[in-house]
Amino acid sequence: MFPTKTDKARDELQGGQRTLSQRERALLLMADGRRSLTDFSPLFPSRNEAEQAIQALVLKGYLQDTTPAAAPAPSAPPAPVPTADPIQLHTSADNFDGKRSLATTRMFLFDICERMFVRRDPKFALQMRDALREARDRQAMLTIAALMLSEIEKTAGAERAESLRERIERLLPPAEVVH
Repeated sequence: MFPTKTDKARDELQGGQRTLSQRERALLLMADGRRSLTDFSPLFPSRNEAEQAIQALVLKGYLQDTTPAAAPAPSAPPAPVPTADPIQLHTSADNFDGKRSLATTRMFLFDICERMFVRRDPKFALQMRDALREARDRQAMLTIAALMLSEIEKTAGAERAESLRERIERLLPPAEVVH
């Protein structure tokens, strides 16, 4: 399935409209008829949840399936990357010992957007900037970061995406633990 936005989705993404969650809006931003379920999966804890969210948006009339005529046959999903402890490199020129905050993270993501997408994909860059302006919490910031990192991995490779992911983790404030 290669979902694309409907007119209803475009209306939702215009300023002033806020009927969907940040994650659903992120899905709408990404839906361009070229991305598949695999591309949406990093936004969710599981591929199944991503599929359910897309199907819900299709049923609500926000997305439609536009499978390309020359699409390859679906294959098995790639093996998940192990989430073991990352290798710590102490020779990094990008040491950050500043204050962790959503504002710092937002500015870093804006910078990534400008450097990685403005020339290559101006429409995606505009969508990400709009989403960053609306992001108000850690989860929203992580959702946008996942979208951007997914695109970076496709264009600049997994190593570049991973280095940016590590930097984002160092910038974000720690998740609050509720007892």
